[in-house]
Amino acid sequence: MSKMVSEVAFSSSIIEPQGTSIMCLGCKSREILFDPVMGEQVCGKCGIVFAEKLESLEDGLDNTLGTVQNFSNSGLPSSLTHFDKGLSTIIPYSTIDGNGSALNSEQRGNMQRMIRWNKISTSNRSHHRNLKNAFSVLLRIRDKLSLGQPVVEKAAYYYRKTLDLNLLKGRSISGFVVACVYIACREAGMVRSMEEISKSIDTDHIFPGKCFRFLSRRLGIKTPQIDSRPLLSRIANNAGVSEKSLRKAAQMMSVIKENSISSGKDPNAVAAAVLYGACLAQGEKLHQVQLAEAANLSVVTLRKRLQDVRKVFPEVPNGPNESIGVKRG
Repeated sequence: MSKMVSEVAFSSSIIEPQGTSIMCLGCKSREILFDPVMGEQVCGKCGIVFAEKLESLEDGLDNTLGTVQNFSNSGLPSSLTHFDKGLSTIIPYSTIDGNGSALNSEQRGNMQRMIRWNKISTSNRSHHRNLKNAFSVLLRIRDKLSLGQPVVEKAAYYYRKTLDLNLLKGRSISGFVVACVYIACREAGMVRSMEEISKSIDTDHIFPGKCFRFLSRRLGIKTPQIDSRPLLSRIANNAGVSEKSLRKAAQMMSVIKENSISSGKDPNAVAAAVLYGACLAQGEKLHQVQLAEAANLSVVTLRKRLQDVRKVFPEVPNGPNESIGVKRG
């Protein structure tokens, strides 16, 4: 059923095709417009919508000429997360042909054989089967961790590069997928640990760590250093730290980041130690066990990193009782 749209729906993004042969059934006008944002074909005079949700029309736009070209050969955009990059021909199961006529029994048998051989031809290589298995794991990680599409595309790019260099022979597919996702997250500035990514697919994080170091050497990848400041708010929320202590920890972290004492240390442990030191400086009572559980590390690691924090901030008390005594004095 046709529907009317107001003039507000029309904007500068609506493009008028040149030499269109479509005629409006209501006002007999040939001014048929296409809205690439809404995916609709609309009459420019009376506003009748001829077609909607046309996903393939955007690929037929010629941005240089501002016109709509032939849409019959356009399709969904390609993606590195598909084993064939989304470029293979897909033959759907159907009982009618392109003209809408029903297929007879012989034609249906031929169609089923074509579909079967088309599937075999696209999956008869170990390269394709490897990519199918790897990208199924990659999409599971994307759904569990809510990763953005640019990060997933970057991880798929690194995995394809690893497979092309024949670095996967005799090694785990899931381990290299986790390593590629970790590299993509590091380059995008996302705080995702190797344990967190491995846990999303129920695998161990030790082998993905080895894969990460192996890829860094062979591919020459230099990942940027992890910024510990985004970890402060996560640990503070899990431990129930006050906003005053969190702001104090952010100030201390900006100083420690410029100091070489944090080089080579676990960013999560450094953030937890700085947060605990800020709580001591503000006189806020917080148990080390509580903060260590919130940061998912051991109490021993927290105490070692706290010693490093005291080298930069000697005024940080040794314990909550000492901080209270200093505050009262």
